[in-house]
Amino acid sequence: MELKDAVAVVTGANRGLGRHLAAQLVERGAKVYAAARRPETVDMAGVTPLYLDVTNQESIRAAARAASDTTLLVNNAGISTSTPLLAGGLDSVRLEMETNFFGPLATTRAFTPVIEGNGGGAVLNVLSVLSWLHPAGLGSYAAAKAAAWAQTNAVREELAPRGITVTALHVGYMDTDMAAGVPADQKANPADVAAQALTGVVQGLPEILADEVSRHVKHSLAAAPASA
Repeated sequence: MELKDAVAVVTGANRGLGRHLAAQLVERGAKVYAAARRPETVDMAGVTPLYLDVTNQESIRAAARAASDTTLLVNNAGISTSTPLLAGGLDSVRLEMETNFFGPLATTRAFTPVIEGNGGGAVLNVLSVLSWLHPAGLGSYAAAKAAAWAQTNAVREELAPRGITVTALHVGYMDTDMAAGVPADQKANPADVAAQALTGVVQGLPEILADEVSRHVKHSLAAAPASA
């Protein structure tokens, strides 16, 4: 799809990768709804702040009504609680699944008829290298992202006949608040990642591997699991 004159909703647009995606969409000529749980924290020029909490069904429905001209949905909002699956609290595990799996699903379900009614468009799901790599200390995040990867592939097949493409973005650590404790030389520049993602949407790519870590891990999926 073309981004010039597209109408995009970007969840989690007030910081991190979402902020870069929203800003670059504006630069490419799109109208942008910058969605966040606290829309008053959206301070970018050229965007329309929009209240949207991906764990709140009514807020999702209200956002879909307010942004009724949407042609591109960017499911970027997410959290990481660093919760292991066995030793961690189940409330944290459920919160990650609600935010990182059910949130994008609910948002996609709400915006699909909007995008279809506007002549079709695209969905971009921000996933992770941890869709495929599952360290114990990040077990709940990895499980949610693995489920979101499966969701993305299934939804892509469902939406294709409705004129909506679905692109998955996979990336390792980025220089954002979520990876604040990771050494700088191990982190990708989120502006570069955003540019790759939007180019992939324009090209209708099913999947974008935005860094060497993601490319290496994806190509290693056929290998036997590492022993503990």
